[in-house]
Amino acid sequence: MTTRLIIARHGNTFEKGQTPTRVGAKTDLALVETERGTNVGLYLKKAGLLPIAVFAAPLKRTTQTAELAVKAMELDLTIMPEHSFTEIDYGPDENKTEDEVIARIGQEAIDNWNKSAVVPNGWVVNPDGIIADWQKFADKVATEYQDKNVLVVSSNGIIRFAPYLTGDFDRFCAEHDIKVGTGCVCIFEKEDTDTTWRCTAWNLKPKDVLLNV
Repeated sequence: MTTRLIIARHGNTFEKGQTPTRVGAKTDLALVETERGTNVGLYLKKAGLLPIAVFAAPLKRTTQTAELAVKAMELDLTIMPEHSFTEIDYGPDENKTEDEVIARIGQEAIDNWNKSAVVPNGWVVNPDGIIADWQKFADKVATEYQDKNVLVVSSNGIIRFAPYLTGDFDRFCAEHDIKVGTGCVCIFEKEDTDTTWRCTAWNLKPKDVLLNV
């Protein structure tokens, strides 16, 4: 039997035409659209991956995305807050445009963050703590929700550390873009006898799948 940990990134927090900024743990923006959260739910329903439990980081953008997904799946589930998956703190780059961030830390630092989750100077991030939180949560899912599906909604800065669950993060980074798009889905699976998790879907865009159904 298979236990699944389904991870979704929240939907958009900037209108089309707006200049996006780096929004971290200290900025609690609401969603500006409903499509992406709804599509997460529609995709999971059509794929037969309905979760038995739904968790979300306690920010508007993540909670609202989870609510939209649950509504689309037509499930009667209470969304449970998961504080350990609140977005990272971008420090001096919080609410700065990408050009402003690059001007401070350089393009190489951004590239290293996107390629292998190397934390740029000044950002308040504890990688070992985030990795431990993912492992702790995954162990909880495997124990309390064995052979079931669990959905958690978080943010880009947190989700990129989830592949540590595979036991070979470096190889994963070499094969994937670890920056997950808004409203995209990642799926990790584990058999009862496995010691690590397998990533069976990464950065999957529900809309693309739904259009081909």
